[in-house]
Amino acid sequence: MNRSFIARNPSVLWFLAFLGIFTLAVTLMAEATGTGFISTSFVKTLGKTLCLCLVAIAMDVVWGYCGILSLGHFAFFGIGGYAIGMWLMYARTETIVTDSMAAQVVPPSPQEVSDAIASQIFGVVGASEFPPIWAFAHSLPLQLLMVVLVPGLLALVFGWLAFRSRVTGVYLSILTQAMTLALSLYLFQNDSGLRGNNGLSGLQNIPGFESTPQSMVSMVFFWASALALALGYILFAWVVSGKMGSVIRAIRDDETRVRFLGYHVESYKLFVFTLTAVIAGIAGALYYPQAGIINPAEIAPIASIYLAVWVAIGGRGRLYGAVMGTVFVTLASSWFTGGGAPDINLGFYTIQWTDWWLVLLGLSFVAVTLFAPQGLGGLVDKIARKS
Repeated sequence: MNRSFIARNPSVLWFLAFLGIFTLAVTLMAEATGTGFISTSFVKTLGKTLCLCLVAIAMDVVWGYCGILSLGHFAFFGIGGYAIGMWLMYARTETIVTDSMAAQVVPPSPQEVSDAIASQIFGVVGASEFPPIWAFAHSLPLQLLMVVLVPGLLALVFGWLAFRSRVTGVYLSILTQAMTLALSLYLFQNDSGLRGNNGLSGLQNIPGFESTPQSMVSMVFFWASALALALGYILFAWVVSGKMGSVIRAIRDDETRVRFLGYHVESYKLFVFTLTAVIAGIAGALYYPQAGIINPAEIAPIASIYLAVWVAIGGRGRLYGAVMGTVFVTLASSWFTGGGAPDINLGFYTIQWTDWWLVLLGLSFVAVTLFAPQGLGGLVDKIARKS
């Protein structure tokens, strides 16, 4: 007898309940909506962490369930950030330019306004005209469409070329890493159309909400991030359950046998790769307005490696494990590198955690691999079975 979706995925209800309680607790303790016990900066940190949890779930589906170790998924995350950042910079600059030109005796023409906006945005890289990729930057709906289309199309083309050639294993990982490196190196160039190393800044200033306190803006993005994570969790839980989930896991375990059974393996892999890229782009579009800035360093291959580490520590093949690993690593990183962890004076040497955090993260990864190969999620499974 066919069981319901919830019966097959009991973790969904538990996760949604925990996320709902967490969201309510933060709302009641935030500066804008509650007691003020949680600062606005920490609300932003929590909102960004929820976005990272969403891209980690996507990474877990493509790697933990389908067996594709992609070292390029953070590139899709960054593309989503650039797509929404272009509209944010354009709209904010348009407001500034329009206000400054309002006092002119002769009203400026639309072309003069456009030229002034371009000079404001690209003057830092010695340009004064909009590149072709900014053709839709004036339109929020079109840029939101780009958040989905650009990562999706890039993943679709790349995946089609790689999977039809039956590139697998470490070779596919190297290809995804090469794609990410090529993209980041291109974006570092001033003539890339995205301000080179300067990136896009001031993204926390949301057009139309200039008079709204940042404490309230941060709460709105926190709620949006929580909702996106909830919907993403449900979507991916549905993808990895039922017949589709069984085929995806079978591809991970023995791709050749699945192909011999008559399944078109490349189609399943391409679907998973493209879908997770789109969700990664959406997560990036929610993340960077909270971060306030995006530059090519965000898309460097090391970021995708960190993403794989988060999933490994949480326990790949478990959606909640990806969330646990991301929360653990990102909040620990904020504490160790943000000055929360006190330095340790050994007399002959002082351990400063801002310098040693990456070493500690590497040791944690090694420890989990050796002593808890199923990650933090595996420990939760053991506790649940014993209880």
